[in-house]
Amino acid sequence: MIRINRRILAQGALALALAATGFAAAADTLKDIQARKKLLVAIDLSVPPFGMTDAAMQPQGSDVDVARALAKDMGVEMEIVQVSGPNRIPFLMTNKADIVISSFSVTPERAKVVLFSAPYSVNQLVVGAPKGVAIAKMDDLVGKRIAVVRGNLQDLELTKSAPKGATLVRYEDDATANTALIAGQVDAIATPSTTVQTLASRNPAKNLEIKFVVKVQPLAIGMRKSEVELAKWINGWVEKNAANGELNKIYSKWMGLQLPDMKKLADEARAIAL
Repeated sequence: MIRINRRILAQGALALALAATGFAAAADTLKDIQARKKLLVAIDLSVPPFGMTDAAMQPQGSDVDVARALAKDMGVEMEIVQVSGPNRIPFLMTNKADIVISSFSVTPERAKVVLFSAPYSVNQLVVGAPKGVAIAKMDDLVGKRIAVVRGNLQDLELTKSAPKGATLVRYEDDATANTALIAGQVDAIATPSTTVQTLASRNPAKNLEIKFVVKVQPLAIGMRKSEVELAKWINGWVEKNAANGELNKIYSKWMGLQLPDMKKLADEARAIAL
């Protein structure tokens, strides 16, 4: 258990990524991908419905569908590089993956080391807990233990805004944080709204619900800063598939909702990344 320290932000993964940038030499990854005929995509398969596995242990989810569609249009195979929240950036920076499509929120901290595409989706970060837990707003977290994934958006946001007396319990990945909530080891969890909905449907006896929204963030595809040509191709692909409805089709299939105005979302993402 780790209590909130407002002087230290949980940015271990980001610090590692900054250190790793020295090893990411300028290259034309787009040509490399086309030459090898394979796209290596970093995806966290423990964050349903963005990424998960089915009964046959096959990957599925909205991010998986986006990655498959992108690779198909690029004319290459798609290979998933499994990651957790904290190691998405290190895997990208050390060339273990070509791109990240993994419920990857655009933040100013990440934009220092990652080149983000135009947004392809949206993430709504919430606090979820059983119905019997009295939480309706941020101040109600006083005296509560809240599960977060170390270094992820929920960790950074709650480290900044949770009241004194709230305790953030940091886990190394989403699966462990989710298990802690179901097992009653914590009072609440800060996570994407879709995760709360999935946990609620899979564990009806727990009576889980969304208590309040912490932040709404655009999701984008992450690339290395040097990948100008790859970024041009991916941004063109995102723009085309936002306009023709394909990205909304994938989003609504898994979320049961429609994507918001993607042009407005792109403006918000640019402002965040500045």
